[in-house]
Amino acid sequence: MFSERVQSGRAGQRDQTRERVVECAQRLFAERGFAATTVRQIAAEAGVSVGTVMGVGDKDALLLAAFDGWIGAVHNARDVPARVSPGADPVTRIGDAVAPFLDLFDADMSLAREYGAVLARGGAATEVFGELAIALHYDFAAVFADAGLGEDAPRAARAVYFAYLGLVMTSAVTGSDAASIRNELESVAAVILRSPRKDS
Repeated sequence: MFSERVQSGRAGQRDQTRERVVECAQRLFAERGFAATTVRQIAAEAGVSVGTVMGVGDKDALLLAAFDGWIGAVHNARDVPARVSPGADPVTRIGDAVAPFLDLFDADMSLAREYGAVLARGGAATEVFGELAIALHYDFAAVFADAGLGEDAPRAARAVYFAYLGLVMTSAVTGSDAASIRNELESVAAVILRSPRKDS
């Protein structure tokens, strides 16, 4: 029993340390930029050793964790009825579903491009492939269902979600800003909505 309490206390302490390291990384990445921020600076800011920071993750992993926090906050603040309500033009609704996230990227496009590049390199789990993927897929599927795609709506939603990921990941190379990512995504949705569907 004593051993369980000790392990539970250690796990809680590890979680608090991880949160502090990620918060400090978020702050420094936002203030100084990704390239100019070092692991040593994050460690000093968090009041921990470089080894402790590296135990949480390297700079790439810390950037993903930082964006997970920001994206999670945006996701939780979104107005669910507004983002799935029928009536508006379906292409615009697709753009509206991702607009809060693109606004986040637009706030610091340089850091967002670094994030896209880290995503493209792969190798780390992130919310953009987890809870957010499910939420956006649901939003997109609702739009396509309202537009009359029927049983094709989930497949169309998946295609648009993957297009969204691709646009974010390649923004570092293409130099795309939030407005151009939205325009491209809406173009993909428009093509899907115009495509004749084959009867199975």
